Amino acid sequence: MKLGRREAIQLGMGAVIGVSMTGCESLEQRFTKPVLPTTPWVPTSMASPEARLLNRIGFGPNPSDLATVRSMGASNYIEQQLNPDGIAEPAILTYRVRSLNDTLSADPGILFDIDDRVLVATLRQATTLRAVYSKKQLFERMVNFWTDHFNIYEGKGEGPQLKVIDDRETIRKHAFGKFRDLLGASARSAAMLGYLDNRINEKRHPNENYAREVMELHTLGVNGGYTQNDVQEVARCLTGWTTQTHWHRAAFSFNPSMHDNGKKTVLGVTIPTGGGISDGEHVLDMLASHPSTAGHISRKLCRFFLGDTSDVLIDRVAAEFRRTDGDIKATLRPILSSPQLMSGPPQFKRPFDYIVSALRAVNADTDGGPGIQTSLEQLGQPLFGWPRPDGFPEKTQPWMGNMLGRWNVALSLASGQISNTHVDLDELVRSGGSSNRSGTEVLSEIILGGDGNSAKSILTAADAMRPVAEQTAILLMSPAFQYR
Repeated sequence: MKLGRREAIQLGMGAVIGVSMTGCESLEQRFTKPVLPTTPWVPTSMASPEARLLNRIGFGPNPSDLATVRSMGASNYIEQQLNPDGIAEPAILTYRVRSLNDTLSADPGILFDIDDRVLVATLRQATTLRAVYSKKQLFERMVNFWTDHFNIYEGKGEGPQLKVIDDRETIRKHAFGKFRDLLGASARSAAMLGYLDNRINEKRHPNENYAREVMELHTLGVNGGYTQNDVQEVARCLTGWTTQTHWHRAAFSFNPSMHDNGKKTVLGVTIPTGGGISDGEHVLDMLASHPSTAGHISRKLCRFFLGDTSDVLIDRVAAEFRRTDGDIKATLRPILSSPQLMSGPPQFKRPFDYIVSALRAVNADTDGGPGIQTSLEQLGQPLFGWPRPDGFPEKTQPWMGNMLGRWNVALSLASGQISNTHVDLDELVRSGGSSNRSGTEVLSEIILGGDGNSAKSILTAADAMRPVAEQTAILLMSPAFQYR
């Protein structure tokens, strides 16, 4: 059941009763219960075209990016985003990620001497910082997409060490390249080989885990036309695809003694005897170029950027995927030029999207560290913490059960209660103020990306008299902000 706005706010206020804050009064003492109209809890977009664009291709607008889109125009901004190598990053991101580089850029052998918890925390922190501060917003969204598509659970085996390398050498390196290169890098990734057990896949005891998922999730899709026999044959083709040991245990290795060199048949194609490592490469070539893969990837990309969309557009995107041999940037162009990018149905933000977009909207100064990561865990999306190979859920329903948690995050962010995260709301209002607009109108325009009139359907006249932090929390919990 969807909550009315009054009920959502009241539930959120009830949650903070009795919560003690070190050195200060409780949030309930600081935020009095607002008097609210009974507006239905429905997705409503009040955003300007520029804000809608930034919500769809990135992690939402911040004040400077809104100005950039208005100055450049949407089509020029999209083209710039498709060519991220020419985009300079802000100094704050460069500085803060540089401080993490001793870990993120370490030689693989050194990573095994670093505490697991430090590795996971560092990767999560860097991922958050890039999403919040990067000017390469489309690239970071695609990193987010491929991270789920080729999901690896950091909690299994040597996941903390190997996921750092996978993020660096597989996902981020190939996010805007050719799909076949990305697929091949994933198939050789020690993190993937360990997570889906292919490193123990050998001719006497074939392991089908990776063979199944590479077809069901990574390429063809669940209805992509493969059979259980194909799973078994692909597993045979990939026997011997393993990892090195000792100092080089994060590196790919092909072990001929583990490989089944017999004849195989995959998707009706015969792979002759004696192929060795080329058996696996042949399979990856077949999967990457298969029409079902083009359809599966295109459908997922359309859902990711547009929500529900037509089969006509999916077919057009899939045709571009096939025409360009899986060029990812070319595949994105029909999606980003589609009218549905601006007019499609609203999409409910997953916790990571919600928190990052909130940080961006209020121009927060954050280190992306434990304070933010605790909030993500409380909302159910700890980065790299999804144990199944299908990635965090795309659909809305799994995330709708913790609106109370979102309200607490909004309260904490607005009131400065998230560690190492600071928001200067008074300065935010001053930066967009003018003599003929109220602070409430300015705040609404900045947070919702609309115009000052947007506040009138979110904040009552009584709300407009409240402290700016209370207004901010209500706006961040509004339907207009919860949906992209």
